[in-house]
Amino acid sequence: MRIAYFDSFSGICGDMILGALVDAGMEIEKLKKELEKLRLTGWRIKKKRIKKGPISATRIEVVTKEEERTRRLRGIVSLIEKSALEDKVKVLSAAIFFNLARAEAKVHGTSIDEVHFYEVGAMDAIIDIVGAMVGIEELKIERIYSSPLPLGKGFIRCRHGILPLPAPATLELLKNIPVYEKGVKEELVTPTGAAIISTLASSFGRMPKMRIERIGYGAGGRHLTNPNLLRLIVGESY
Repeated sequence: MRIAYFDSFSGICGDMILGALVDAGMEIEKLKKELEKLRLTGWRIKKKRIKKGPISATRIEVVTKEEERTRRLRGIVSLIEKSALEDKVKVLSAAIFFNLARAEAKVHGTSIDEVHFYEVGAMDAIIDIVGAMVGIEELKIERIYSSPLPLGKGFIRCRHGILPLPAPATLELLKNIPVYEKGVKEELVTPTGAAIISTLASSFGRMPKMRIERIGYGAGGRHLTNPNLLRLIVGESY
C-alpha cells in the first residue's frame, strides 16, 4: 500500500501541504490544470525554490484578485460538486470543508449552514484544500499518517477580532489528536491545515514502517528559529 507521513515538526497549513506535495513529485502544471476545473477566475499559483536554514524546499503561494466576500458551506460544496474534478477529490474536499464549518459553528455558537467563511473560505483556501486533494490523488497515496502537531501561542487578529492561539476553530478540529506546545508566538497550525490533516490522517504518532520512495519539503511563510517546513515522506508500507 502506498502511504504518506506528514512530519509536522514546524506546523502545518494549506500552502505548506501544497509545497510538500509539489516537492515530492506532483507536477505543478497538472495541479493548475486540475484546479481550473473549479471554474474560478482571478487566481494564480506561484512556485519558487527557497531555503529554510540549510534545507532547500518548495514554496507555493496562491495569489488571488477576488474581491473580499463571504462564502457559506453550501456554496463552496456546490462549486466543488459542479466541477469536472475526479469524484474522490470532490468527496474529500467537501468533507474537509464540512469539518471546518462544523468547528467554526461550534466556536461561534451557530449552525453549520449559517457559518460565514472569510479568511478560511476565501479563494486561496479553496485552492489549498482542493489542490491538496489533487496532489494526494496524483501521487497515488492510499493512506495518510501524521506526527503529533506543534502549537504556537499568543494572539492573532482576524475579522472576528483578536483571537488566542491556537485559534479556537483549530483547537476544535484537533480534538482527540496528539498536540504539544512549541513555545513559539506564531500561528503554527492554521484552521485550514488542521482541517486537512484531521480529516485525512488515519493516526498521529511515529512514522509507520515503509520503504521510502519520495521526500518533499513544503516551506511556510514564518520566520522561526527552526526551519519553517513541512516534511512529506511517501513510500510503500510493509
